[in-house]
Amino acid sequence: MVRVVGVLLFVLAVIMIALASAGVRYSKTPLDLPSQPFEFTVERGTSLKALSRKLADAGLFSEPYSFWLLGKFSNDANLIQAGRYRLTKPISPTELLQKLNDGDVVKVAITFIEGVTFKKMRESLEAHPDIKATLKGSLAKDVLKKLGASEAYPEGLFFPDTYQFSPGTTDLDILRASYQSMQRKLNDAWASRATGLPYKSAYEALIMASIIEKETGRADERPEIAAVFVNRLRLPMRLQTDPTVIYGLGEKFDGNIRKRDLTTDTPYNTYTRDGLPPTPIAMPGLASIQAALNPANSDKLYFVATKNGDGSHAFSSNLADHNRAVSKYQLGR
Repeated sequence: MVRVVGVLLFVLAVIMIALASAGVRYSKTPLDLPSQPFEFTVERGTSLKALSRKLADAGLFSEPYSFWLLGKFSNDANLIQAGRYRLTKPISPTELLQKLNDGDVVKVAITFIEGVTFKKMRESLEAHPDIKATLKGSLAKDVLKKLGASEAYPEGLFFPDTYQFSPGTTDLDILRASYQSMQRKLNDAWASRATGLPYKSAYEALIMASIIEKETGRADERPEIAAVFVNRLRLPMRLQTDPTVIYGLGEKFDGNIRKRDLTTDTPYNTYTRDGLPPTPIAMPGLASIQAALNPANSDKLYFVATKNGDGSHAFSSNLADHNRAVSKYQLGR
């Protein structure tokens, strides 16, 4: 009897060693990819067992149980992360499991550029093939409510940048990241602002930054443009800036500003109204925010485009000099 038991234990040990050896060999052997690259998606809440079956059906595994058992024995079965994964070369089961645990998912991106309106931003989100649209048809105020924003109007509240995300990320999640980024950058800039500025709040500085963004694309001119508008607010003197008029016209703007546009009153017509417009007019970049809060030390009150082809402006401290600059650069005299 003892001899029989000994034989059985020996056979069992041999089997266990063989299984362990096969398991190690399986875990280290690169998998043959059904295609290169091979992509698959892990939905939120998917178990390793269900994923193993899915990958076996797709041809990555010959059977689903070995990979599932590998995860169970390594205590990694519950650590897999959702997202889209891409395999560009053969990979071992152990490496695949590590990739799933690390959340090494495919990343795509969307870019919002400076000077873009919220309307254009939403159109970009809706047109992106990898973004899950959840806000289509939603009113702006409802979008802000979902973001937990305290502001009543969305224009200018989002920071222009390139945002990377996993395919299937919602438009709300991307807007939230952009909104929070703007809040951080605006608050940091507000904390280091120059003294004596004519703003009652960081939001007013954001309004000014959006005007600066639309007035010039030259980084070197932004502080000077900011100084002109800050000096006008201090006098007080109307801002008289065309971009706000254009924004107020909305869909009526056909590419040309006419005299009647400058004299027709709207909340955004800075030729007919004192002070800042009620909201930003576009998405300002960091350079424009910093210029609004740290303008150049200048007495300039006017500027006109030089039409040199480089986007530059001529600045003047008084109306007589400004009129001469207009005559030179705009009227060709």
